[in-house]
Amino acid sequence: MKQLWKGERGGNVITAEPNTMITPNLLRIDASGRYHQSMSRQLTDYLIDHLQRLYPDARVITRDLAQGLPYLDEEMIIAYNTPEEKRTSNQKELLQISDELVEELKVTDILVIGVPMYNFTIPATLKAYLDLVVRSRLTFRYTENGPKGLLSDKKTYILATTAGTKLFGPLDYMSDYLRHILGFMGIHDVEIIAADGLIKGGEGKIAAIYRQIDTLITEFQAL
Repeated sequence: MKQLWKGERGGNVITAEPNTMITPNLLRIDASGRYHQSMSRQLTDYLIDHLQRLYPDARVITRDLAQGLPYLDEEMIIAYNTPEEKRTSNQKELLQISDELVEELKVTDILVIGVPMYNFTIPATLKAYLDLVVRSRLTFRYTENGPKGLLSDKKTYILATTAGTKLFGPLDYMSDYLRHILGFMGIHDVEIIAADGLIKGGEGKIAAIYRQIDTLITEFQAL
């Protein structure tokens, strides 16, 4: 039997056929430093809710970057460049969080990233995350023809929010970078949901973004 469901924030009614044959792994990454009234978190909640209704048995892994991640330092860089069989116990411990994050990406089927623009680019916490997962011989390798991504491609949704800066415009140093760095690791199926100019758009702008998410999920069902 098909299940009818409706977004709580003015989305359209969508007919969803819960998929019992596939149990995907969903990785949710929240890059906002805010919790109260964070638009990127609200949009990510909405999209994840849609995906969980579509895949009731999906496994959802959540990485809240506001909780903190280590930044690369000299010891970590040396550990990265030390062959695995020669690493000391201290180096293995230093790389434990990086190894864990890489493994999460490897097993992920659908990736959802909620990211606000800070000073025309990504938050420092998201850059810290990327520095921990973009690793030679694990998520990319160098070949005679240049670097090659080692991750399998996966459907990726980026819910990108800005207060005033227009995404994909001349002051946007976030969108192209995210596409590039994900593609560098092998992730090319990237959909950026542009929730930009929110300070001027009001409720009508936000409602349109929710409808866009509804449409994307309908298209995803048809794949």
